[in-house]
Amino acid sequence: MDKIRILIADDHTLVREGTRERLEREEDFEVVGEAADGEEAVRLAQQLKPNVAIIDIAMPNLNGIEATKQIKANQPATSILVLSAYDNDQYIYAVLEAGASGYLLKNVRGAQLVDAIRDVSAGEVVLDPHVARKVVQWFSSMSRGKSVVEGLPEHFSERELQVLKLAAKGMSNKEIAAQLALSVRTVQSHLGNIFDKLGVSSRTEAVLRALKEGWISLEHVSPGDLPK
Repeated sequence: MDKIRILIADDHTLVREGTRERLEREEDFEVVGEAADGEEAVRLAQQLKPNVAIIDIAMPNLNGIEATKQIKANQPATSILVLSAYDNDQYIYAVLEAGASGYLLKNVRGAQLVDAIRDVSAGEVVLDPHVARKVVQWFSSMSRGKSVVEGLPEHFSERELQVLKLAAKGMSNKEIAAQLALSVRTVQSHLGNIFDKLGVSSRTEAVLRALKEGWISLEHVSPGDLPK
């Protein structure tokens, strides 16, 4: 089985070393690089092409939000997992809009971080429960007063909209596949088509776009289902 290639970006050497030491205990993980600032993270992501980049928000030269934007623009296949000490609303919303697939706080347990890396590598969304509540509130304010558009978005199939709605509820690819009687690979293919049509690179971006356009409503976003 191919190992999950991981890049760690944090300006604190001790944090990088401790994170690397914990992750290297996992047989299916390979830490391919470390970055001490945002610019180095962008450069190494393009050079090393990791499956997952663990990004801090507060970094010198280029912060984690801008680094996420650039990594997703240059290397869209790399999933971004934010590991931050901050639960500031603006940071959370900005980095999720930039394309991050997960947001955890630095008080997370090692086992939870390991699970989160595997999840985002598989295309899932992972949010700290406290962060997830903020995201649901954000979705609520965004969709308040907006009616759902009748019919399908342009170029969307009925199946793709079904997949998007279930993804918005926090369901994993496996759960969506079971719900719709599809294979996991077919679900992944539908999500890939959705991302291409919307010009996004993550589930969170796709859900945000769908809410803004009125293609789905807040009833499709379940607070209980968001945290992983």
